[in-house]
Amino acid sequence: MKGQGIFFALLILVGLILGFVLNIVINYIRKIKANEQINKILEQAKKDAEKLKRESILEQKEEAHRLKLELDKEIKEKKAELKESEQRILQREKSMDKRDELYQKRETLLDEKEERLNQKLDEIQEEKSKVEEVKNEQINLLQEISKFSKEQAKKQLMDEVRNTMKKEIASYMKEQEQEAKMVVDKKAKDLMITAMQRFASDIANEQTITVVSIPSDEMKGRIIGREGRNIRTIEAITGVDLIIDDTPEAVILSSFDPLRREIARVTLETLIKDGRIHPTRIEEIYDKTSKEMNEKIMEYGNETLFELGLTKMEPKLIELVGKLHFRTSYGQNALSHSIEVAQLSGVLAAEFNEDINLAKRAGLLHDIGKSIDHDLEGSHVALGADIAKKYNENEVVINAIESHHGDKEATSIISSIVAIADSLSASRPGARNDSLENYIKRLAQLENIGNEVSGVEKTYAVQAGRELRVIVKPEEVDDLQAHTIAREIKTKIEDTMKYPGTIKITVVRETRAQEEAK
Repeated sequence: MKGQGIFFALLILVGLILGFVLNIVINYIRKIKANEQINKILEQAKKDAEKLKRESILEQKEEAHRLKLELDKEIKEKKAELKESEQRILQREKSMDKRDELYQKRETLLDEKEERLNQKLDEIQEEKSKVEEVKNEQINLLQEISKFSKEQAKKQLMDEVRNTMKKEIASYMKEQEQEAKMVVDKKAKDLMITAMQRFASDIANEQTITVVSIPSDEMKGRIIGREGRNIRTIEAITGVDLIIDDTPEAVILSSFDPLRREIARVTLETLIKDGRIHPTRIEEIYDKTSKEMNEKIMEYGNETLFELGLTKMEPKLIELVGKLHFRTSYGQNALSHSIEVAQLSGVLAAEFNEDINLAKRAGLLHDIGKSIDHDLEGSHVALGADIAKKYNENEVVINAIESHHGDKEATSIISSIVAIADSLSASRPGARNDSLENYIKRLAQLENIGNEVSGVEKTYAVQAGRELRVIVKPEEVDDLQAHTIAREIKTKIEDTMKYPGTIKITVVRETRAQEEAK
């Protein structure tokens, strides 16, 4: 058993040794085969590289050949172009040579002609000298025969002609002057009639009262309010006198200022429709109406410019034009009058071949000062000229404003046209009412006296000028000073104004405490 074990062990050892040797032999054989394969791959790679090299060289040779052919072709084309250019240059040089030859020939001919002309001039000058000599000889011979010099004969002839024509010229000038006067008078009358016929507007005098319809007489009590507080508030903030009498279903608004009267009318009508009539609501509606009236004024201005075909006017100036709708001149609506003057000025300017639009503009703005003459001191002419200068109006427009009442001399035909048109519009039958104008001026003067006193906020002439209602600033004027202001205004009115009857001065000092809950 022991011997068998040793034998098996030896067999195993021998097997291991044989396996190791066999593995070495196999690996060696594999290595030899791998080397052979690598050599084959290297040889194949060398062959492929050689092949690629040969192909690359061929392609480069072909590309070089192609480029050479293209370059040769381009060189031939350039040479052909250069040859053509040389031929054209040679042709131009030949043409220039021919032109030079022609110019030289022409110059030679001109020199010859000039020489012949100079010879002719010399011959003519000689002939002229001979004629002048003969003429002088003839004149001298005539002077010897007549025993008159040239100057004496000329003077005698002129004297005879002058004496002969003097009477005829005087007679002709007289006839022409008379004919011109007749033609001018007729032409002027025709122009006036044509202008007035082509623009004829209705005449409507402005009144100082406005009637507001109410749904029932019961509304009169609501307008008056408890202890008259509503009517007092309306009169205080609008400056308009409310007349509530026995006239059924009507309330009368009285004021010399059409703008105030219109604002009061709209305010009252809105309150009647709304139904809520109390002091706070009255003030709210009045403020809203005042803002809407400003928009309405701009509408009046823009509509006027559209009607007259005028453009490019400052917005503030358009607003002042719209305000003319609420101003009157001797009872005549100022805006209607200005539009009429503008239309007449345009018609007359067309007859005289003047600038029609400039004439219309001057006619429209000639009374623009009346839109602020209730607020500022000075004549409407001076105020209007200042407004026109402020908004850079044309010098012709400014002069038309300054000269339409003869305050300054008219410097243009358009200024004279505006003055004529203003007179035509104002002098039409029924166009103006002097007594109404004086009445309005008296009321405006009343308000100005009150506004000039320190501490006064607003002043309104009501009751047809029989009462002056003065609202003072409560933070500046106390109750005692209110009485002093009333007496001061009374004294000024007595010293500066003439008026029928008596004028009541009422000074109102009202203090309000107001908070806003948030």
